[in-house]
Amino acid sequence: MDLNCDLHLHSPFAHGVSRRMTPEGLLAASVQKGIGAIGTGDALHPEWQKAWRPHLENDLGIVVVPTIEVQAEKRVHHLALFPDFDAVEAFGDLLAPHGNNLRSEGRPHVHLSGGDVVHAAHEAGGLAGPSHAFTPWTGIYAAFGSIAACYGDEPIDFLELGLSADSSYGAGITELYDVPFISSSDAHSPELHRLGREFTRLAVDRPTPGGVLDALKRGRVVMNVGLFPEEGKYNETACIRCLRHFSLAEAGTQGWRCPDDGSPLKMGVHDRARVLSDGEPRPRPPYLHLIPLAMVIAEVLGLASPTAKAVRRAHEALLAAFSTEIAVLVDLPESEIAAVDPGVARAIGALRAGRVVLHPGGGGCYGTFEIPRD
Repeated sequence: MDLNCDLHLHSPFAHGVSRRMTPEGLLAASVQKGIGAIGTGDALHPEWQKAWRPHLENDLGIVVVPTIEVQAEKRVHHLALFPDFDAVEAFGDLLAPHGNNLRSEGRPHVHLSGGDVVHAAHEAGGLAGPSHAFTPWTGIYAAFGSIAACYGDEPIDFLELGLSADSSYGAGITELYDVPFISSSDAHSPELHRLGREFTRLAVDRPTPGGVLDALKRGRVVMNVGLFPEEGKYNETACIRCLRHFSLAEAGTQGWRCPDDGSPLKMGVHDRARVLSDGEPRPRPPYLHLIPLAMVIAEVLGLASPTAKAVRRAHEALLAAFSTEIAVLVDLPESEIAAVDPGVARAIGALRAGRVVLHPGGGGCYGTFEIPRD
């Protein structure tokens, strides 16, 4: 069976995360979104683990995969996935001598190399790989020039693309030819324009945490789904203060300093991927570019916020009429959607046809999009 999996999110015990992130809320939102397997995030935190235990098996049919993101050498983030909380505890025991906030911080820091973290995950019975690999602050390719430089001889099980990249960005990097790519929301709040904004569709033999890990280990990625890379905060090279964008050549000419205010220029994900690409692009599973339904509705209504009351009303009407948000965005005929909301139906038709105007992000500012009114 095919399962939509969002395997990277966080708890209220990590910095900058909404207090409304609760297991009950996340499970309910997963049903509305159409997500079949969700990562717990922050699985080493005792309070968060306690909150999740009653929901590991739930009447909603959502597979709950214990997951944790760890910051290690050079501030690089690594994502680890486990079949159960016993494996998480074994992982924590291996990391315990190398960090002092494993049980107090949702995203703990350890004084270890990336290879050590992945090795510990393997020893505990889990899978691991780099989080948001191309992100220019805490991604592996921000700090290292290669997978081997970070992980040594320890093999990674997957690579998470991040919001500013799709699978085409890594398709020509030879060291990634045999590495599965995953897409995840990295959600810090439970709203449907955050949770599941990126996900991976896996072909699983059994709908269990072990089944999800097995499918990923075997590279059974059916499809990656996510934002247009241009919507990410670091897609193009830009000044981190005034946000002026630069080509790679222009940035080099300026000595990687903004000529307007002297601030550093941050290399964009698109340019970093081009620099790293050293081979012919290899075929990858399809990547479907989607925009969350609430953001589509806000664009149709001419509103700035996807949480505006009018957006919520239209969103609720569509979910009441149809099964899930993913079904509305991907599967249902435009004519059926039009019976409930003609304007949104036209916008979804344009989105499916790729008729979207993108204004790329950079320097830490999200990109934006427009859907032509015609």
